[in-house]
Amino acid sequence: MAPAPNSPVPAPPADARPVDAQERLELLDALRGFALFGILISNVQMWFSGRVFLPREQAEASIANASLLDTVTRYAFEVLVSGKFITLFAFLFGLGFAVQLGRAEARGGDFVPLYARRLTVLLVLGVLHLFLLWYGDILSSYALMGFALLLLRRRSDRTLLIIAAVLVLLLPVLTNLLFRLPQLLAESPEAGAAAVAAAREKSTVLQGRMLTAITGGSWWEVTKTSAGFYRDEFFMMMLSGLLTCLGRFALGLWAGRRGIFQDVPAHLGFFRRLLGWGLVAAVVGSAPGLVVTVLMQNKVLTPESMPVWLPLVLAPLRNLAQVGLAGVYVAGITLLFQRATWQRALGLLAPAGRMALTNYLSQTVISLLIFYGYGLGQAGKRGPFACVVICVGVFCVQVLWSHLWLSRFRFGPVEWVWRSLTYGKAQPMRRAAADAPAPLAA
Repeated sequence: MAPAPNSPVPAPPADARPVDAQERLELLDALRGFALFGILISNVQMWFSGRVFLPREQAEASIANASLLDTVTRYAFEVLVSGKFITLFAFLFGLGFAVQLGRAEARGGDFVPLYARRLTVLLVLGVLHLFLLWYGDILSSYALMGFALLLLRRRSDRTLLIIAAVLVLLLPVLTNLLFRLPQLLAESPEAGAAAVAAAREKSTVLQGRMLTAITGGSWWEVTKTSAGFYRDEFFMMMLSGLLTCLGRFALGLWAGRRGIFQDVPAHLGFFRRLLGWGLVAAVVGSAPGLVVTVLMQNKVLTPESMPVWLPLVLAPLRNLAQVGLAGVYVAGITLLFQRATWQRALGLLAPAGRMALTNYLSQTVISLLIFYGYGLGQAGKRGPFACVVICVGVFCVQVLWSHLWLSRFRFGPVEWVWRSLTYGKAQPMRRAAADAPAPLAA
């Protein structure tokens, strides 16, 4: 979620051509805006809609009675969205780190103190977001892993790729193994099954409390219940994903250091290979999980009958699919951006990406007001397709608002707070007349 430059974006020429410095950064902002849209869909489908908290019987009935449109949307979400956009967003965070590091080294400045202050402010914003609005905050995780990223800044490119592979592909196996230790170390298979059943029962109770709170509770009731849910269940889920997040950061740092996005025309072959191999990784990683999902929905396989080894195999494959499809999105958008028509169309997402922090937080507020009981109370009432329609509407408003806001101001409002606190003084906010960006229709 690195800050973007505030220089005007020139209108693209009639013919495709090598992008200049400003347009290269516009590409990254467009990618960030695209990632924000996917994150909104993911958060609404899984969390704000309340779907993840439904009792098992109710969830199974909802799937069995779903319309064709909802069924297609649900499968498309699993294959194309779930985990892919948060992977892309984390990659861009690492890439932004590399860009800022390179600029600081070119100026001869001391990068670490300033970036540490930046991460500290982000951590504070994330903690406030987590405990006052929504337990699913990623800002605090990004800030914590951002400090770890500082330790990787001097590592070789080869080391970065090895670290990324270990954290993204091998660590999930160990994490799943740790979660299943009580079952594996039980004195008998029956005792192991009893431990799993007890853990599942505890999780069901916590999820039931959350569903009751979000569908009918006040803001304070939701906040208290969310804090308990975060402490007792969600924290471990987030903790297990922290190092995986760092692995995605490392991939972005590697790409930024290699100058891949600083000179796209010189790396078109790389992006074409990434498109092909990313698609292969996505298919290989997604297919087994999709088969298991179908088997479970048809009750050929149940959580109780699932072999202990199966989640250990599926975890790294799932992450492989997420990285692979995120790579497909990056490569596809980058290649399309070399064409003038697509550059104009995809460039419309860039202002939303330049205001990524503001838009991410406003997505939480808007989603709470739409779905939670103290708002319009739509949690549990809207199917997967309707949720996507809502997300499209919300994001279109965000894109339009981002264009209008940045036509007058240099930063998004939360970005201005972030930057001002980082530098210890209020930053200039309004644009000069000569610094105004191109209009929305450009």
